[in-house]
Amino acid sequence: MALAASGGGAAGPCTLPMLLLFLPFLPGLAAGPAGMLQPRDTPSRERRELGGLWSFRADLSPGRDAGFAQRWYRRPLRQTGPVIDMPVPASFNDVTQDPSLENYIGWVWYEKEVLLPLRWLQGDPAPRLLLRFGSAHYYCIVWVNGVQVVEHEGGHLPFEADISSVVQGSPGTLCRITVALNNTLTPHTLPPGSIRYMADKSRYPKNYFVQDTKFDFFNYAGIHRPVVLYTTPAAYIDDITVTTTSSDTVATVQYQVAVVGSTASSLSLSLRDQEGKVVATGDGPVGELKVLNPKLWWPYLMHENPGYLYSLEIRGKGLDWALIVKDLNLLRWLGANSFRTSHYPYAEEIMDLCDAYGIVVIDESPGVGIKLPESFGNKSLQHHLAVMEELVRRDKNRPSVVMWSVANEPASELPPAAHYFKTVIAHTKALDPSRPVTFVTDANYALDRGAPYVDVICVNSYFSWYHDPGHLEVIPLQLTAQFENWYKTYQKPIIQSEYGADSVPGLHSDPPMMFTEEYQQAMLREYHSVLDKKRKEYVIGELIWNFADFMTNQGTTRVLGNKKGIFTRQRQPKAAAFVLRDRYWRIANESSCLPPAMTSHSLFLK
Repeated sequence: MALAASGGGAAGPCTLPMLLLFLPFLPGLAAGPAGMLQPRDTPSRERRELGGLWSFRADLSPGRDAGFAQRWYRRPLRQTGPVIDMPVPASFNDVTQDPSLENYIGWVWYEKEVLLPLRWLQGDPAPRLLLRFGSAHYYCIVWVNGVQVVEHEGGHLPFEADISSVVQGSPGTLCRITVALNNTLTPHTLPPGSIRYMADKSRYPKNYFVQDTKFDFFNYAGIHRPVVLYTTPAAYIDDITVTTTSSDTVATVQYQVAVVGSTASSLSLSLRDQEGKVVATGDGPVGELKVLNPKLWWPYLMHENPGYLYSLEIRGKGLDWALIVKDLNLLRWLGANSFRTSHYPYAEEIMDLCDAYGIVVIDESPGVGIKLPESFGNKSLQHHLAVMEELVRRDKNRPSVVMWSVANEPASELPPAAHYFKTVIAHTKALDPSRPVTFVTDANYALDRGAPYVDVICVNSYFSWYHDPGHLEVIPLQLTAQFENWYKTYQKPIIQSEYGADSVPGLHSDPPMMFTEEYQQAMLREYHSVLDKKRKEYVIGELIWNFADFMTNQGTTRVLGNKKGIFTRQRQPKAAAFVLRDRYWRIANESSCLPPAMTSHSLFLK
């Protein structure tokens, strides 16, 4: 099973914090390794969001190393030179009017000064104080009051540091947080990249270089997700692992609670249904709960009460939210109930809503653009394994996550790809044996060296766009052959994980021409004619590319970014959105799972 977990908080001496888990019943799903619990406010703990304006300075020295040479972390950043205000969380690329920051590569520095409540520094024992970053892209070093507290490699996933000894040993209550952040991508990062130096001084300035990548989205950088200070007591819950099995009449919940700093003999657990009624109780760090007539977690559009969650209490009592809610509402308007986190893990706040709304998620690592042979070496492999550990650790307990994706469109036809993906997939399955593992391929079915190790074939194809551009008539033959070749070779279920075409909003032509809204509509309909046949056999899912237009690097094939969205960047529908809406609701209405009230498309119209 999977569940949405939250961290424990502050309590009195010799007590443990309350841990609230949102627990569904899904047969056959199990949690993975111990992990970093997402901090939440409870009656027994305190949390402070550090979002807002931070001081910011880019290191514009030729070697991008002046900040370390001059030890900018030793004193307030404003004393080292000019600083500007920078919102957190945000990407620094698009915030200012300074063109040098838009494509800046190298070290940037952030700083925030925070006054701490005295109660956080006092007590016997004093509470633990932790500093948590939801994500920072890409390589990050953090100091508190000039003392280094944590180093982390990789974007999109959280990391934290126990700063109790640093702040409790400092005079006063001022906490100065300094962050050095480097967005340089190398062949061994995830995603990988490379730095290309332009040595021709007749064409380029001195020390000129560019960042090359093999993926089709802009490499935004900065402190991208919330920064939080939070407390726990000296004895605290470090992790919980829950597995469930269920039938129509009874569910079994097996749990294991990891407690640090105290014996766990006094642990007590209460399982409540969505209405707040206690349906089972337990004691001790390891045990089993029985629930009669359980209510299962179902995806949106597959049950009249989707996203049903139980809450599990353990000991004691008591980003851009507008855009997140808008996107989830648009998904439901479409009649869609799943997505892939392409091509990196999404924010925990988004995942929380997927749990609650019944949205099914294929959870993908940042393994995009793995094209160069050196990106399949042991150094890259070890980092990829560590990233999968972080991802599973963060999302192992979520009901919405049904599959792990370890990469997108790698060069899986290269010889080292066989060992690489065999190792990454096996490692991920060892972390979480209950969920299928895949990667998304665009390789030829006969040459793909990673496909033998996946549980589900996820394939991307853009017939009549990147292949035979402008020729819609080739889609039925080529897409049918694609499915039949993959299935004949591997005998595994298949998901069409990407398909689509760019359309510039307001551009029209008849007959349909590339980049017009009519062409995007026609391409979708051709794909759907084949998908309707194959979903009765072995094609188990279809994922459009893409939900909304997004920014990319500048290039001759992109007009202010990738225009394959069915919605604009401002979340206004293109004509293709209505094609998908008609399709998705027709498929949903064909199912007997929907109650009568959900069979009207007008339900979600304003």
